[in-house]
Amino acid sequence: MYPNLYFFLKDTFGIEPWAWTKFVNAFGFFVAIAFILSAIVLATELKRKEREGLLFPVEEEIITGKPATMQELIVNALLGFLVGFKAFGIFLNSEGIPPQDYIFSTRGSWGGGILLAIFFAGLKYRERAKQKLAKPEKRKIRIWPHERVGDITIYAAIFGFIGAKLFDNFENWDRFVQNPIENLLSPSGLTFYGGLICATIAILWYARKKKISIRHLVDAAAPTLMLAYALGRIGCQVSGDGDWGILNSAYVTSTSGKSIATTPDQFNQTLDAHKTFYLSEFGTDSIPRMSVKAPSFLPTWMVAYAYPHNVNEQGFQLEGCTGNHCNALPVPVFPTPFYEIVACLILFLLLMSLRKKITIPGQMFAIYLVLNGLERFFVEKIRVNTKYDIFGFHPTQAEIISSFLIIAGVGFFFWSKKYAQSRQAAKR
Repeated sequence: MYPNLYFFLKDTFGIEPWAWTKFVNAFGFFVAIAFILSAIVLATELKRKEREGLLFPVEEEIITGKPATMQELIVNALLGFLVGFKAFGIFLNSEGIPPQDYIFSTRGSWGGGILLAIFFAGLKYRERAKQKLAKPEKRKIRIWPHERVGDITIYAAIFGFIGAKLFDNFENWDRFVQNPIENLLSPSGLTFYGGLICATIAILWYARKKKISIRHLVDAAAPTLMLAYALGRIGCQVSGDGDWGILNSAYVTSTSGKSIATTPDQFNQTLDAHKTFYLSEFGTDSIPRMSVKAPSFLPTWMVAYAYPHNVNEQGFQLEGCTGNHCNALPVPVFPTPFYEIVACLILFLLLMSLRKKITIPGQMFAIYLVLNGLERFFVEKIRVNTKYDIFGFHPTQAEIISSFLIIAGVGFFFWSKKYAQSRQAAKR
């Protein structure tokens, strides 16, 4: 596991890296990569649809040549202060506080904040000064949908995070009510479907406001969403953020964090030895498990992984390890993030291969909903998640939402076809 860049450099090159590398977190790094690459794929797809005459520009009136307003300077200064306050504070952090906790605390560097506030405000002032005219002019410009990808990405990031936090707290309501403020502000605990739903609502509102064809936009976003999910899961797998599967009772974990084959008696002994840990995790002696031996042609970690050095510091302390991130799970689990990485990359390639063959607007997105729902529904069978009690059934939140996505995807697929036929008939 590489919870941050420090562990990666140390393990890969056998060196003692700089202290600041501990603040480059693996999960955040891959989330950033997911947003960047997904934005590129989305822009490419939108450009293709524009070339094919399926998407069109919108004229907007702007005023050019004005100097920077006081409001713009204040907004940029506040943004610069926030970045500087936290960024400088993290790099100068001598208390050893984990970066996630530091970001969501009141700590920071006032000097760094003031410095970047002046710098950001100065950049905005200089930018507008270079464009200043003796008399500001009104101009009409044409903006294509692909030019709005930056705005779409920001909406997805902000509302995706809000939705992921809200749905995680709904899913873990008992934990939330014990300490609402801490759970709302904590960087841990994110639910993918919550992020997807809230980000989608925000982007659809934005698209409607900017007169972008929603059906073509969501079709272009279908492969993008699958790729983003796969890349985000790399962060989960690499950092060991707790989003893993049920126990594989065919193995136990050695003191160095390796998965070793075991017997049922040894497995039960390991559970007893770490009873306190598992009770705190599951709240019951009934711990979900499955016994699967790794085939000879696969490495053991693909079916049983102990997540050594996991970012959540869950499990027992590894032998000879000191400091932060020195824990591993007593019993290896199924690495479900890895399974989702592989599955979603394959599904991404499938969607990319279909994008030019599916010509009815909306159907590509419908296929995405079905594929995403199926993938998540089946992986939930071996994932650790909160279960609900509904008329004798015990589904997880993700199973409920994924089932609705499958049904919605099938319905939207056939509705899109019928809608397209009715529009064709109306033109005759």
